[in-house]
Amino acid sequence: MKFLKLFPIIFIFLGIFPSSSFLYAEVQDPNTYKVLSTNSKKLTINNVLAYIKEGDAFIENGKFDDAKSSYDKARDLSKQLASFYRDLNGAFKGIDARIPEEMGDKGRASIKIWAESNARLAALYIRRNQPEVAVPLLVEIIRLMSPTSAEGKKAYEDLLQLGFVETPYKGL
Repeated sequence: MKFLKLFPIIFIFLGIFPSSSFLYAEVQDPNTYKVLSTNSKKLTINNVLAYIKEGDAFIENGKFDDAKSSYDKARDLSKQLASFYRDLNGAFKGIDARIPEEMGDKGRASIKIWAESNARLAALYIRRNQPEVAVPLLVEIIRLMSPTSAEGKKAYEDLLQLGFVETPYKGL
């Protein structure tokens, strides 16, 4: 029995099991596996921008239904990104200050692009004589960006022009 216990020690000593061949999932360049950090258009703000550009191109060609679809995709994705960044920001507060700072920056960028996609959708609905659908989008822009921001002021002006509100906003 003692002889059988010596087999593994002999194999290790003689080098029959080289340790370098055990690692089959070796990564030559770790950045190649950061799929979302590259310019791929998956779950990124670049993808939201691409949807907005696509919608603008559809508007120029008079394809309003396709433009609405692209703007809806941009709105949904930016809303999803803002939620993910907010959740990560909260999860890492008090643990590592760098992560909430990064998530805060990314969250603000996704909220800004969310407001932009809302503005494009609202303009499309106004153009198609559907102001009742544009009003909630314009109100959401003000909620997201604040009434004092350029986007918020523009959204309020649109609400004023539509007749939804009557008091003009003088701003700061």
